Order: sequence, then C-alpha cells, then structure tokens
Amino acid sequence: MEDTNKEESKIIKTKINDEYNKFDVFGSVFTLPARYEVTKPLGSGAYGCVVQAEDKKKKLVAIKKMERTFEHALFAKRTLRELKILRLLHHENIIELKTIVKPKKSNFDDIYAVFELMETDLGTIIKSKQELSLDHIQFFLYQILRGMKYCHSAGILHRDLKPKNLLVNSNCDLKICDFGLSRADIPSLYETGAMTDYISTRWYRAPELLFGSEYYTAAVDMWSIGCIFAELLTRTSFLPGTDTENQLELIIEMIGVPERKTIEKFCGGDVPEFFSKTPPSTSEETKEFTKRFKDVDETALDLLKQMLAFDPGERISVENAIKHDFFHDLHCEEDEPTTQPVDSFDFDFEKYDLTIEETKQEIYEEIALYHSSKAQKKYISNRKEYPEGMLHVKYDRLTSHVDVARQRKRPKKKKSKKISSTKLKV
Repeated sequence: MEDTNKEESKIIKTKINDEYNKFDVFGSVFTLPARYEVTKPLGSGAYGCVVQAEDKKKKLVAIKKMERTFEHALFAKRTLRELKILRLLHHENIIELKTIVKPKKSNFDDIYAVFELMETDLGTIIKSKQELSLDHIQFFLYQILRGMKYCHSAGILHRDLKPKNLLVNSNCDLKICDFGLSRADIPSLYETGAMTDYISTRWYRAPELLFGSEYYTAAVDMWSIGCIFAELLTRTSFLPGTDTENQLELIIEMIGVPERKTIEKFCGGDVPEFFSKTPPSTSEETKEFTKRFKDVDETALDLLKQMLAFDPGERISVENAIKHDFFHDLHCEEDEPTTQPVDSFDFDFEKYDLTIEETKQEIYEEIALYHSSKAQKKYISNRKEYPEGMLHVKYDRLTSHVDVARQRKRPKKKKSKKISSTKLKV
C-alpha cells in the first residue's frame, strides 16, 4: 500500500481473495469484505478499534472492530445488548448502526459494526481552544436531551453518558454513541428490581450509584448530562474524583450536603462518616458552586441546578429539561420524537445465564437481520408467537432469574419517586 499520507502509512493492506481484504491498523487486524477500503485509524480502546473506511459508493463510514467479545460471558452479553439497542433505536441524535459485517462462519471471534462517520467528539471539543458561545452550548445540550428523550421513551437507560460518547461534526450536529453499558428498563426482566453490571465512568456517576444502589431510574442519565453541561460551561473537568469516596466528597463540596433522610434512602441507614460530620446545607448554593459558575447565565444555572439535584426523585426529567427556558429558541415538541418502549422479546436474554456459545449464536442471529429477508421474516414470526421471548424454547435447560427470584420470594422492586450555524474547527 502506498504511503500517500501519514495516516495511511499506518495501514498495511493484504488481499486475501476477491471477496476479502485484510488491514493491519496499529496491530489490530481488520478482515473486511472487498467493498470496504480502510483509509484512516480513528481510535482504539479496551474493547475495540475504530477505523474510517470508504465503501464502493465512495461514502465514508466508521467501522468498529469489537474485540474480546467472547473472552467472558459478561462481555458477550454486553455486546448482544448493545447491538440490539442500536438496531431498535432510530433517531437523528443517536448514532446510526448501518450494518454489521456478516461473519464467514457461525463460529466467529470478531464483530465489525459499520456506523455513520462523525468528525470528532464533545470531549475533544471541550478540551480544545475552539471558542464555544452560549448558542453552541445550548445547541449541543438540546441535542443530547432530544436524543435522550427518545431513549427514555423507549425504556433505554444509557448509563454511561460522557463527552467522549457524544460525537459531533463541524456543523454542530451531535449524536449519542456507545450503548455498551445501557439497559432496557423492563420490570418483568428483573423480578427483584435490581439492575447490576454497572461500571459507568466515575466522574459522571450519579450519587445513588456511588452509594451502590441497585434500584435506580432514568435520573442517572440526567445527572450525567448535568456534569457534561457544567464542563461545557467551564471547559474544565467538573467532578474529577479519584475514587468513590472522593467523588462523593467533591459532589457535596459542589452542591452541598443533602438531608440525612435522602442519604439513608441509598445506604439503608448506614450513613458514611463524612456525611455525618457535616450538617445539611441551608443555602441554595455552596461557595464552590458560586465560585465555579459566577459568570454563567442565570437561566443556564437554573437548569444546571435541577439536573444536579442530589435526590433522584427531585432531579429534573428529560421531558421537563427540554422544555426549560434555556431552550426557548430551540424547543419544538413536534420535532422531538418519542417511540414505543422496547419489549421483553428482544431482551429475553437478560433473564438467563447464557453460555458464551449460546450468546454467540444470538449475536449471529442478530447480525443475520441485516443480511437475510428469511431471518427478518423468522424474527417477525417469532415475535408474534412468543411476545415475552423464546429462549426457553431454544435452550430448554434454562431457568430464568425471574423464576428463581419468585421461588425465593425475594422482595419486590422498590418504587422510586417519581444552534447555531457557526462551524467548528475539527
């Protein structure tokens, strides 16, 4: 391959046959159909590598190689969950999964997901010297809320919102990505009400999660959005905790100490010592909050405070946030679509401890929906026949977590209270 530029020189292309090529990108090997030509590496992380590629129609796409998927049952389950969520969500402010490369055989190790291409992410913009006006901030935040209004209406909790997971283009379009830690909030799938397997980025983690609460709501996403909003306003890290306790300390330093009864809801009466030593805040703002946001627009500040309410029951919802006066010139309910909640059929796997091979089979069938009309017809037929899910039919050895929970008569789920056209340089 010719070294036409610095980025391309990092890519080594090898022709396998007329149908497939191999691309070595920073030591990660992409085996792709010949219709894709890898043109540039975009990034890599613990669970995958992303490249820019050009398809036969000369359109640019982003291809993510999902690595280590089948090293552990948990990784496989997360991947299945993310692929299902991305197939079911269709919204202007959510990244589009165009297709998934069909494996050459059912016993495969790598997954190649093809996404629409975006230019950069909000984390990069926040850290850059790019000037951001209040109009920019309004438009970015509005799009986050617009996308999450759709997500929450579908019953999907993102659970890992952060600037790096918000992709943007130079025209200021924003799309939410990385649903690897997301969950479908379907009560029938979690008889005990608990949703575990949660390891969101600490800096954007809501107080109830820092306390280890297994009973949480869409309010966890609103806290994360509040932290992102704060970073857009100040262009600095908002709550960069070094560990869980330090994260909580930074939160109370910023927004004050909540009432003891609020803390007890999360920790069953075992209140951490550093909360016990300090009386609840009496003023609306702490000194640190006032200092950090002294030059911020009052309307923006009002919305930020409501997003950062310590008690999730008092935290503003996405439906109310998007109607806030801060978005007076942007809010248009007719252009803020919602959707029907996802149902048990697609997330039946949450009830079971599938083996890695069983999960791989489910992923293979998920991929087939992008390539086979026969697979699509079978999917529709099965939905009609088994609306609550059909894994118990496919794998007759299975016993669901729900059935086990009922047998043990475990407690039921606790109820929770209820831009601008200016171009960016990227």
